Amino acid sequence: MLSRASFPAMRQTLILIVLLAGVAALSVGGAYYRFVTDNRRIAASSPASLPTSTSPKSGDAFIVHETPQPVPALSFIDSDGNGLSLAAFRGRTILLNIWATWCLPCREEMPALERLEAKLSGPEFEVVPLSIDRGGRPKVKSFYEEIGLKALGMYVDTSSKASYALGAVGIPTALLINPEGLEVGRFVGPAEWDSPELTEIIQQQLQRAARKTDQD
Repeated sequence: MLSRASFPAMRQTLILIVLLAGVAALSVGGAYYRFVTDNRRIAASSPASLPTSTSPKSGDAFIVHETPQPVPALSFIDSDGNGLSLAAFRGRTILLNIWATWCLPCREEMPALERLEAKLSGPEFEVVPLSIDRGGRPKVKSFYEEIGLKALGMYVDTSSKASYALGAVGIPTALLINPEGLEVGRFVGPAEWDSPELTEIIQQQLQRAARKTDQD
């Protein structure tokens, strides 16, 4: 049984716990505010020729980098089991999409990526959906057949190293990579990739790449 003498000590302990909880909440809130503010600042500094767009589904901003960023070397396989790296796509603009069959938002956005590939695919552009399924090609192939994907290529990284190397905070994560192999923009979360807003961003990047080729 607690004595009356122990009540003041208990009250001081409770007050201390409440104060510490308040400090922790302020710290977390401040960190979140800085995160949101930084992302809005980055989006605001994007070049006017490549506007920041918003996914109609997720509301996450497509962040276009003011300065293109280097992309780490990635190794994966194609639908035939042949080894590839991102260097194989050098000379083309690509939309590299990190995804997995067990990721519901990833599954939901794949038809939009299929439509985007069918719409814009050519010598200058390709959608590169890179699965990180540990089940490998059979798992991905089964999913492609299940929902009728035919335009998209099949690329698999069973090691899942790609998502870590790219600093992806979650999946799906998409990187817009220019013909020089540099990341010019990033989108975190599912998106309607064939929407007018996102299609415009990609087309403007293709136009920019074409102008640079003409100048060279």
